[in-house]
Amino acid sequence: MVAQLNHTIVWCSNQSASAKFLAEMLGRPAPTRFGHFDVVELDNGVSLDFADVEGPIRPQHYAFLISEADFDAVFSRIKDHGLEYWADPRGSRPGEINHNNGGRGVYFRDPDGHYLEVITRPYGSGG
Repeated sequence: MVAQLNHTIVWCSNQSASAKFLAEMLGRPAPTRFGHFDVVELDNGVSLDFADVEGPIRPQHYAFLISEADFDAVFSRIKDHGLEYWADPRGSRPGEINHNNGGRGVYFRDPDGHYLEVITRPYGSGG
């Protein structure tokens, strides 16, 4: 059996703003509209489909595997936007990046508090 993740829904308070934020931070094309979703397409055929929800947002975690060159671009955008960032998921190393598995990684939050992570090496890949 072959199973591949095709899409997931990202609940947010302003789907247009949240989708645009992610697309900008990752250097992706502008979100497209599908039904009532704002969709951000990723390179591996997976999409993040943003949808508004009433009430409090329960933050989720989304990690993106990117190249070293793309890491530099994303990290520059994080700093240009004045966003807080951390080297670890608990936020105990603020203002730092990590070098896990011989790569680089950093955590930051989107407008609804979702934990976004960019890494240049998959966890457990050595280094």
